[in-house]
Amino acid sequence: MGYQEIIEDLYKSVKREENIGSLASFIPELGKVDPQKFGIHLITTDGRAFGVGDYEEKFSIQSIIKVPSLALAYKIMGESLWARLGYEPSGTPFNSLVQLEHDRGIPKNPLINSGALVICDILISKLENPQEDFLHFMRKASGNPTIAYSPQIAESEKSVGYRNIALCNFIKSFGNIENDPDEVLDFYFNQCSIELTCRELSEAFLFFANFGVVPSSGDRIMTGSQVKRINAIMQTCGFYDESGEFAFKVGLPGKSGVGGGIVAVHPGQYSIAVWSPVLNKKGNSYRGVKFLEQFTTRTELSIF
Repeated sequence: MGYQEIIEDLYKSVKREENIGSLASFIPELGKVDPQKFGIHLITTDGRAFGVGDYEEKFSIQSIIKVPSLALAYKIMGESLWARLGYEPSGTPFNSLVQLEHDRGIPKNPLINSGALVICDILISKLENPQEDFLHFMRKASGNPTIAYSPQIAESEKSVGYRNIALCNFIKSFGNIENDPDEVLDFYFNQCSIELTCRELSEAFLFFANFGVVPSSGDRIMTGSQVKRINAIMQTCGFYDESGEFAFKVGLPGKSGVGGGIVAVHPGQYSIAVWSPVLNKKGNSYRGVKFLEQFTTRTELSIF
């Protein structure tokens, strides 16, 4: 498979078309990004790497971090994790409060904001130094010792994070947040502030394509069964209320973030990251979705 030729060809094709949507300007720092940035990086489970465009430029991965956060909580808690939250698609926007009232503070899944806040709460309860320990987990899983939080982006999110503050306190009122909401929110905003390049992001998710093992080090991060379940949650919940459409068009487990990043994995084959900060109406990268749809069509390498 000539991956480099394919991604370069599709990159040029998608870039020629109109870039429809808008930046995530509701977070001040994300509104400053050049809307024409566009990068792709793919890495295979046997170590071959291919990139095009702005794939070595850092961007805020935002909600993509919910997947490694879930992975660490699942690794610690095992199946008892699912007493605190579900694994079904929400069918509502990522920051919706509606479902929580009906389900008495139990989020539908870990990839919407309410679910991610519960995951952060679990990690605070279970880890000695949650913020440092989470970075250590990310660095080990990715083989990248430079991963760090961005205080500037975290503060920018905190300054406008009223909906997340409401979510956290609402869940607390049902008893499904154990720790101080301010501590949980601080951890959540810091997680979302992490900046990676497309290359670094694709490498960080490669163990999800390799059944729980980091190919470069041989370290087993999770069991194959746990990775299977997380990939299933990415497939059904990774793109909020566009998850079904992404599965239909692209056919890969993946996760998006409002920074314009998308990462997707093909179990046993590869991890691919795309960054284009202009978002569609559902909050997912317009060019990212378009590129990945064309990529899996061209290569005939989706999971279906």
